[in-house]
This record gives sequence, structure tokens and C-alpha cells, in this order.
Amino acid sequence: MNCDEFVELVTVFLDGAMDEPTELRFLTHLTRCDDCEICLDQFKQTIAILGELPAESLPAESLPAPSLPGEASDRLRGAFRAMRRG
Repeated sequence: MNCDEFVELVTVFLDGAMDEPTELRFLTHLTRCDDCEICLDQFKQTIAILGELPAESLPAESLPAPSLPGEASDRLRGAFRAMRRG
């Protein structure tokens, strides 16, 4: 697994929806890549922080759709790739 594949699969991993062979590849990559370890930790921190916010503090229109449209998803992946490059 490379870093691009890792970033694509982070949310699947965090949702517990990853099949066993892919999870093994994911975790193996994680043990070898400090940048992806940081990426995963940032996802976890973001989820924890957002989970602490009271629901009424976010207007309904600011909540994300259940899945990102292709363009938004591509932009998010690009931002994480750029972050990894420093």
C-alpha cells in the first residue's frame, strides 16, 4: 500500500468497514510510514474534537453530506497529499 491508497482508506478504517486483507495492508503501511501515522492521528483528533461540540453549535447547512461529491473528495485528498509533502 502506498500513501495515496492509505489516505483514500482512512475513513473506511475508522468506520470499521475495512475487509481483513486490506486492513492488514493498511496497518502494515502504518507501521512503516510516519507521515500516514500523523495523518491518521489528525483524523482521530478531528473526530474527537468535533464529537465534543454541541449539535446546536453548528448550523444544519454547515454539516457535511453523508458522502463528499467527487470534486470535494479530490480536493480533500489533495490537501492531505500536500500536507504530507510539507
